[in-house]
Amino acid sequence: MRMGTKVVRAGIPPTRQGEPFATGVTFAGTYHVAGDPTTSPYTYGRYHNPTWTQYETALNQLEGGQAVAFASGMAAVAAVFGVSLRPGDVLVMPSDCYYTSRLLADGFFAEMGVEVRKASTAGNAQLQCLEGAKLLWLETPSNPGLEVCDIAMLAAVAHEQNILVAVDNTTATVLGQEPLALGADFSMASDTKALTGHSDLILGHVATRDPNLADRLRSWRTQIGAVPGPMEAWLAHRSLATLELRLERQCRNALEIARFLTTRREVTGLRYPGLPSDPAHPIATRQMRYFGPVVSFVLADEVRADRFLNSCQLVTQATSFGSVHTTAERRARWGGDDIPPGFIRFSVGCEDVNDLLHDVEQALDTL
Repeated sequence: MRMGTKVVRAGIPPTRQGEPFATGVTFAGTYHVAGDPTTSPYTYGRYHNPTWTQYETALNQLEGGQAVAFASGMAAVAAVFGVSLRPGDVLVMPSDCYYTSRLLADGFFAEMGVEVRKASTAGNAQLQCLEGAKLLWLETPSNPGLEVCDIAMLAAVAHEQNILVAVDNTTATVLGQEPLALGADFSMASDTKALTGHSDLILGHVATRDPNLADRLRSWRTQIGAVPGPMEAWLAHRSLATLELRLERQCRNALEIARFLTTRREVTGLRYPGLPSDPAHPIATRQMRYFGPVVSFVLADEVRADRFLNSCQLVTQATSFGSVHTTAERRARWGGDDIPPGFIRFSVGCEDVNDLLHDVEQALDTL
């Protein structure tokens, strides 16, 4: 079955005469459990929920492994770190990955005795840091710089040294690339972003092909309490059906926007893996099905970047990405990333591309 069909049908239960085609939300903190609790499929709301089960079943079919849903993308990041790392272990991660992932590693996990080594995503630079490591954390394309690394090659080298490999697949989504099929032990994503794509929920997940790692992730979720809300899980499952339709449109639009930006003298530092001229394009074409909805570029300074964003009429200034609505921000306003003050992270939505091009053009003309 092709992925486009999978995303539409993933997690749909068998049809039964007279029952709803789509299952509803189960709101439950407690369940009726008499006698031996092991005879009941559901016992308590922090352990499991039928709505989680449906969503995780859908993710299992897409990821090719066992998926565990979490309350947020960062809860999913913390779970991978938590089940993999102990005091004295070494974590290798990108110096240019999502800032809060680095903050968690350099804060809580470094304070408990984990050594954190960092190297750039570009050029597979983390290869130079692997000696004695326990976990290799990859993020490709990276957020916000859109650098790309070779997942299959890095995973093969890491596994030769008994190093676990995790991939933050948020920017690409499982439809854009499949980390587990490329050799990773963990495929993690913030489902808040393009996977669900409507800017209306906070959610994350981790998938793995190792049943033992899956059990440890579930135990971590239960004991830490990083559980997803049933409404969020239901909304996410509902949104999966349109993932290919959304992502195909977004990526096609993003490529057109990126091509247009190559013609503008105001723009420097343009990055989009789908551009043949992009340094990441050769690796991206080998491992990605879609190149993602995000384009990044640099304007001369903070003033011009803010003027550009304020002049856009179809672009909402927001810090997330992957929505059906086009959003953008001057990313350096938050700090934490090694980027210029005029750096723009531009998340392309599903609007008509001609309207978007016109809007971007008129906003650049104000500069």
